[in-house]
Amino acid sequence: MQSLSPLDGRYQSKTGALRPFFSEEALVRSRVLVEIRYFQALAEHPRIRDLPKLTAAQQKALERLLERFSPGEAKKVKLIEKTTNHDVKAVEYYLKGKIGSIPGLQKRTEFIHFGLTSEDVNNLAYGLMVRGALREIIRPELRRLIRSLSGLAKRWSAIELLSLTHGQPATPTTVGKELQVFVDRLVRQEQQLRTFKMQGKFGGAVANYAAHRAAYPEVQWELLGQKFVRSLGMEPLKHTTQINPHDDIAELSHILFRINTILLSFSRDMWLYISRGVFQQKVVAGEVGSSAKGRL
Repeated sequence: MQSLSPLDGRYQSKTGALRPFFSEEALVRSRVLVEIRYFQALAEHPRIRDLPKLTAAQQKALERLLERFSPGEAKKVKLIEKTTNHDVKAVEYYLKGKIGSIPGLQKRTEFIHFGLTSEDVNNLAYGLMVRGALREIIRPELRRLIRSLSGLAKRWSAIELLSLTHGQPATPTTVGKELQVFVDRLVRQEQQLRTFKMQGKFGGAVANYAAHRAAYPEVQWELLGQKFVRSLGMEPLKHTTQINPHDDIAELSHILFRINTILLSFSRDMWLYISRGVFQQKVVAGEVGSSAKGRL
């Protein structure tokens, strides 16, 4: 009853599966992951001599931080944020405290968030969140729907149906063929969704690696940054300003928009088929379709 919107209130049963990916706790966890992976990437580079290659024990300790990151740990970050009044800085301070307790890394904590601006962490964290939701929830759900409709199309491929054009009787068709129309449309969008990749911006205040170059001019920072972004499953943006322009979000939104448009068209057709008596709507005891009507 304390929800701010119907998305996580009335429709929680429909959107609840996305909470582990898009909650604030998930955002904090993703920021922590980005910062740790960046720290590990720096330690792997032989020319960053002030941060020696991590030992197996140190790597294990860092992985343990990620594995054990719980809602309680996220609350610790939020508590730090009350002082910093900055969400990404709170993650940095939290990790400096954690990594500073790992033997051999006490004097290496300044490499956490080294040369970065907040957007470097945020855009990659958001990318991880979206990527996870697509991989674990949205794409599997779409594939299940396609399989279900495809199965019905095959099952009803011989059931004849009078088609309508402009709302008037036209020529014979089959129920299966009309369902297959939507299967084909959804398959095309699923293919685009499967090949879609989030994009990642990296490189400091204005994406020129200026602070990085000043500290370690012998390092090929563009290559390191591109490799790092790809290691997170995203496509690196070569030229940006301080921010990721998020054309990838626009592209993804258009794919999801088209999927929803197809499903809206499908729903309208089903409504019409029910009106024509082709299909029968299930009656659920106790449910009402209108506040002006009594119980069924």
